[in-house]
Amino acid sequence: MWVFNSIFGKIFEILFIPFRSMSPWVGMIIISFLTSLLMLFVFRFTSNQQGIRNVKNKIKAHLLEIRLFKDSLGISLKAQGNILRYNLKYIGYTTKPLLVMIIPLVLILIQLNLWFGFSSLTPGQKAILKAELDGDQSLLDTQFVIEAPPGLKIESPPLRIQGKNEVNWRLQATEPGIHELTLMVNGQRLIKKVAVAQKQLSKISSIKIRRNFIDELFNPGEAPIPGKMPVKTIKIEYPAQQMNLFGWRIHWIIVYFALSIIFGFSFKGIFKVEI
Repeated sequence: MWVFNSIFGKIFEILFIPFRSMSPWVGMIIISFLTSLLMLFVFRFTSNQQGIRNVKNKIKAHLLEIRLFKDSLGISLKAQGNILRYNLKYIGYTTKPLLVMIIPLVLILIQLNLWFGFSSLTPGQKAILKAELDGDQSLLDTQFVIEAPPGLKIESPPLRIQGKNEVNWRLQATEPGIHELTLMVNGQRLIKKVAVAQKQLSKISSIKIRRNFIDELFNPGEAPIPGKMPVKTIKIEYPAQQMNLFGWRIHWIIVYFALSIIFGFSFKGIFKVEI
């Protein structure tokens, strides 16, 4: 799974290289546009285009029928029933392409969360480092040693939270860079990357997870923790990043879907795709 994540993640890194120094909006517009083209391509070649076209024409015809015969209750009710029937048929035609699109869309969203989901720490800013252990691993019997590189400062001793089987440290960012924090657990070494003062459009992984297909799929930012280690996750509490639209703070996923839909409907005629 890590090999797939590395290759797929590298595609996004290459894609965003020209836009790293620009506003995140530029990268978001580009990826939304490319997504809309991918979705149009998938929709065109996995759907019954002629069937969709016929159904939409039928619906329009029955809407016109309601307007023309609005004084006839019987005809209006029959037309409304036909509209409902053809709407259900339309949903049937669009189900297959939507199911096909779910897979690439989920993979894209997972990668985009690394680029738009979090802001890096700033010099002087403090954050919490969390390490969660296995349920059968005793916190009191586990030894922790943490080594901070130049650029990071550990400000607190390990705080053991028994109810969560979790250990917390408070750290402070002091210098810009991608720093590698070393955590020794019972003599076994783990590395967690910490981003400080990075560009607005940067890949930031908040969590490092233990080797597991599903967990790795949804958290592809860093190489997984070896399966034999007692640590399940290592996490940095980064501040959430939101898109700034004239002073409004909007979650990136809303912007992404809105732009993708706008681009999709704008270019469907050019690519002759019936939606």
